[in-house]
Amino acid sequence: MTIADLRREYALHELSEADVDIDPFKQFGLWFQEALDCEIKDTNAMSIATVDKNGKPSCRIVLLKGFSNKGFVFFTNYESHKGKDLAENPLAALMFYWHGLERQVRIEGRVEKISDIESDDYFNSRPEGSKIGAWASPQSQPISDRELIDSERDFLQKYAGKQIPRPPYWGGYIVKPEMIEFWQGRPNRLHDRIVYKMAGTAWKIERLAP
Repeated sequence: MTIADLRREYALHELSEADVDIDPFKQFGLWFQEALDCEIKDTNAMSIATVDKNGKPSCRIVLLKGFSNKGFVFFTNYESHKGKDLAENPLAALMFYWHGLERQVRIEGRVEKISDIESDDYFNSRPEGSKIGAWASPQSQPISDRELIDSERDFLQKYAGKQIPRPPYWGGYIVKPEMIEFWQGRPNRLHDRIVYKMAGTAWKIERLAP
């Protein structure tokens, strides 16, 4: 069997305009809860694509840490590759893929930093080891070997059990959608695609060809 021969049918569910909520955030919440109920691993894992000032794209997996009708929130090092991209070009695309439900959600929108208070609140809720890790790792920067990070982490262990402040270069972003697409796998590659696009102050719902 070659890679080109790898294929399967999608037939678990279907999606129609009549089925979806008029609010894309409520629709996302319904699908997200179904993914949780089905015990899909890493339900909140999402890819995020960014583009630098020269138009060069980059993509990686991060974890969703909150969503509301304002947008989708994640946390990272502001000096990381994605942080630098977002400083130069504050636009991003997200994608969730829930294999067990044969579903994906695509999101495109503008990105802003959340407030320092919100970032502090989330950082303070993290496990102690994760707090230390945020200080120990110069994310996306070249390092000589793994031991450099391990030694820095070991050095910072002296703060274990104490109040560890949020690094000034670490915090949250919110992706404010201009487009959200819900994709449901269907037989013969004739998938259901329902897209919400912001038109003025309201969401317009359309079906896209598979």
